[in-house]
Amino acid sequence: MHPQHLYDDAYDVVVVGARAAGAATAMLLARRGLDVALVDRSEYGADTLSTHALMRGGVLQLHRWGLLDDVVAAGTPPIRRTTFRYANDTVPITIKPSYGVDALYAPRRTVLDPILVDAARRAGVDVRFGVTVTDVTRGPHGGVEGVATHTARTGRQLIGARIVVGADGIRSTIADRVDAGYERVGSAGAAVTYGYWSDLDTDGYEWNFRPDAATGVIPTNGDQACVFASATPARIGRGGLDVLRTVVAESAPELAERLTRATAPPGTRTFAGRPGHIRRSWGDGWALVGDAGYFKDPIAAHGLTDALRDAELLANAIAHIVVDGADPDESLAGYQATRDALSIELFDVADIIAGNRWSDTAIPNLLLRLNAAMADELEALASLPPLAPARPAGGQPTGGQLAGGQMTGLVAR
Repeated sequence: MHPQHLYDDAYDVVVVGARAAGAATAMLLARRGLDVALVDRSEYGADTLSTHALMRGGVLQLHRWGLLDDVVAAGTPPIRRTTFRYANDTVPITIKPSYGVDALYAPRRTVLDPILVDAARRAGVDVRFGVTVTDVTRGPHGGVEGVATHTARTGRQLIGARIVVGADGIRSTIADRVDAGYERVGSAGAAVTYGYWSDLDTDGYEWNFRPDAATGVIPTNGDQACVFASATPARIGRGGLDVLRTVVAESAPELAERLTRATAPPGTRTFAGRPGHIRRSWGDGWALVGDAGYFKDPIAAHGLTDALRDAELLANAIAHIVVDGADPDESLAGYQATRDALSIELFDVADIIAGNRWSDTAIPNLLLRLNAAMADELEALASLPPLAPARPAGGQPTGGQLAGGQMTGLVAR
C-alpha cells in the first residue's frame, strides 16, 4: 500500500454497497475483529427492486447471526406454506421445521437492509451513506489498495484498505474498474412487473408457472403481499397493472379472481430483464459479493438467500487472510470455488425458466432440480463452522476460527 498519509482513512476492508450482501459481509468481518468501512451512495433505509422472498438458507443465516428476531419484530409475517401451480396441477407444501427454522420470511428491503446495517454498526463498522465510489486506487505493483470516493459535503476522498469488496450490484463500479471478467453468462432474461396488494386472501408463497406467464404472491410487511408477473420483455414492456392482471389471469385464474377482491396498488415497479452472470470475483486486493459477482434471473426468488450465503463465505475467506495470515489467492479462490459449486445448478435452471425454454410437462422436473440445489445449499450452510461471538463497537479482535480446509471442503460436497 502507498504511504497511509496519502489516504484520508485506512481500514482492513472497505465494502462498497450497503445492501444485503454488503452490509452482511461488513458485519461478519467486524464481528471477527477487522476494521471495516461500509459505504453506499444511497440513503439509509432506501427501497430497491427486490423479490423479498427468503428461502430456508437465507432464514437460516439470519437465525445463525442473531438477526431473525429483528425481522420478526418488524412485523414480517411467517410463511409456513408454499403452493406451486403448473398446467393442471396444484401442489401445496407445508414448511417443516429444520435446522432451527420453522418458517420462511419475505421482509421488505426497507426492513431487511436497515437491520443488517444496524447490526454492522453495532459490530463496529464505520457506515457511511451518500458516498459515491468513482474508482479503485492501486499500488506500485498494480494491486488494488483502496477506493476513490466523492460526497457532496467533503468532495473527493481516498479510502485505503487491504481488501476492497464490491457489493454494488449488477452494474458494479468495482467490477468494472478491476475488469472482472464474465465466466458464465445467461442466454435470456425475463422481465418482471410487481406491486403490493392489501387485503389479499393468501396463506403463504404462491408460485404459478405457465409458458411466458409466471406469476406469484409473496406476503410481506404491512399486511401486504407482493404480486408479480414474469414473462418475456416484449410481453411485460413497461409493466403496469393491466399487464400484470393479464399475465396473472393466464397463469392462475383463481389468483386473478382473488385480486379483484383485494386492494390494488396505484401502480407497479418493473425490472426490464437482464441475462444472468457469474463473474470472476477475486483478484489482487479485491473481491465481489452479491449481484456484483453472481446474478441470476429473479424468477428463482433466490437472490437474497444467495447474497446472505456468499456474505459469510467471503467474510470467512477474508478473515482467514487478515486474522490468520492465510495466502490471499488461495483463500479468495476458495471462496469463489465454493460459491460457484453451490450456484451453477441454480443459475442454469433459472436461465432455462427465464428464457421460457420449457413446456407445461417440463416445468415440474425443473422445479425439482431447483429444490435439490437449494437442499444442497442448505446442507452446506448448516455445516459452516460456528460464528465468532458478536463484539461491541470498539471491542478487541476475536481471532480467526476458520481452518483452510473448511472452506475448500465445501466445494466437494
